[in-house]
Amino acid sequence: MASLDALTVPAPKARSRGRAMSPVVKLSAGFLIFVVLVALLADWLAPIHYTTQTLAARLKPPLFESRGTTYWLGTDQLGRDILSRLIFAIRTSILIAVMGTLIGAVFGTLLGFIAARCRGMVDQAIMMTVDAQAAIPALFLALTMLAFFGNNIVLFIILVSIDGWDRYTRLARGLVVSEQESDYINAVEALGAPASRVIFRHLLPNIVAALVVQATLNFPGTILLETSLSFLGLGVQPPGTSLGLMLGEGRRYLLNAWWIAVFPGLAIFLTTLSMSLFGDWLRDRFDPTSERS
Repeated sequence: MASLDALTVPAPKARSRGRAMSPVVKLSAGFLIFVVLVALLADWLAPIHYTTQTLAARLKPPLFESRGTTYWLGTDQLGRDILSRLIFAIRTSILIAVMGTLIGAVFGTLLGFIAARCRGMVDQAIMMTVDAQAAIPALFLALTMLAFFGNNIVLFIILVSIDGWDRYTRLARGLVVSEQESDYINAVEALGAPASRVIFRHLLPNIVAALVVQATLNFPGTILLETSLSFLGLGVQPPGTSLGLMLGEGRRYLLNAWWIAVFPGLAIFLTTLSMSLFGDWLRDRFDPTSERS
């Protein structure tokens, strides 16, 4: 067994143009940390419960626009505190997007491993399914499934996870096929190592960095899919809250209560932009084909 351990080859170190974080990437990473902390500490950060209604205080402007209000970001059409709703909406949207990303990554990576290890008819069937999935827009497929099966949170998370699983399958299959042709894999298999050991001890550690980078690049699309469905009224339902639901509720009040839609829209924009910038930096950081400029 010691000889098998000695054959474990670490993933190649990246030679990238983006090894050092630029100020923009640092700012993006800091904002993402802030969003995660808001999601984790929502119960303590929210001034009041996000469902509390005060009809006498409906459509109050933010504090910086009206000195007489006690609501930092104003209130909505039912007198609910926008700041409290925004904090809990961030928690809901981030939780759904993270779970959807993880499910899609695990499912797609598993299929990629199966396709690369089995090859033949199994490989062809999986890749045909991947091609079919890539040809169907995720939003259209989600709308169709919701129309047939109705809306519940479990189905909603599963539908969000379908966005991008085909990319993980293609990536995992290509990386595993490439690694399997390496000398160290041939040597390990020649020494009689079981398939599970080859996969978890040798193949997976050498491709996990690329899969993590792919997850960060897919996350903005996943959160946009969640917010789009909630915006259309097919995602998170009242009395719950999410960024897309808040945006959908506020679109009717843009002329006289802009803050209802602008603040959740700004949160969506900054979160997806920050994750995209951070994902691009990770891709440059861990891509071994990138040359330092």
